[in-house]
Amino acid sequence: MSFHPDMTRKAPAGPAALCAGAILALACMTAQAAVYNPPILLSQGIEYMSGGIGSEEAELMRTVEPRWSAVFEFAVKDGQGAAFAADVLLTVRDAQGRVVLDHVRASGPYLVARLDPGKYSAEAVLGGAAIVREITVGGAGTSTRNVFEWPQGTDTKSARS
Repeated sequence: MSFHPDMTRKAPAGPAALCAGAILALACMTAQAAVYNPPILLSQGIEYMSGGIGSEEAELMRTVEPRWSAVFEFAVKDGQGAAFAADVLLTVRDAQGRVVLDHVRASGPYLVARLDPGKYSAEAVLGGAAIVREITVGGAGTSTRNVFEWPQGTDTKSARS
């Protein structure tokens, strides 16, 4: 049988077509609602991930925290509470002074890293204002939380330039 242009089939109309359209629309909406998973990056051979912009991504970062040995949270005092800070530069040195995370930029208020157990010095810089903390990372299966909070009025805009 040879093909003839008049023999083409038209797409079915009616309930089946409407159902297919509804399924496609639902799939598109679900894809848009999916939470973005920040990429895992490397600095000096150390894996880290940062994010937490928006409530869904912040919830994702809090959910994955226990799987990372070091957790860093960044905030700026804002009246009686604190507002999340992003675009923080973080440098972490081990007990011997070797840099293990080298000026990594936290794209959101959370940064998690897979540091070996031990003592570290962590410097977080936001808008030219540095905070240095001595931190201790525990053994396997533990997660150490480190909060860096800048005073109210810290210039956060220059950090983004």
